[in-house]
Amino acid sequence: MPSDPLPDWVLTRRRVIGDAIRAARGARGLSQEKLGELARLDRKTINRIEQGTHSTLLDHLLLIADALDVPLADLVR
Repeated sequence: MPSDPLPDWVLTRRRVIGDAIRAARGARGLSQEKLGELARLDRKTINRIEQGTHSTLLDHLLLIADALDVPLADLVR
């Protein structure tokens, strides 16, 4: 039995969070690769999160927030 598709608002919210991460990364002059190094994630993972194309783990968001030196709440508001 296939799972029901996610509601549109979830997908929209993913993109909003990705935009916040991209903006915070840009404000610090970091490439996706450098943010990945700082957060111990690969560049492809950073890209997928910023694009909102895949669900991500809370752990990944915590690592990204720490690498960007911003509260997690600032990225998910």
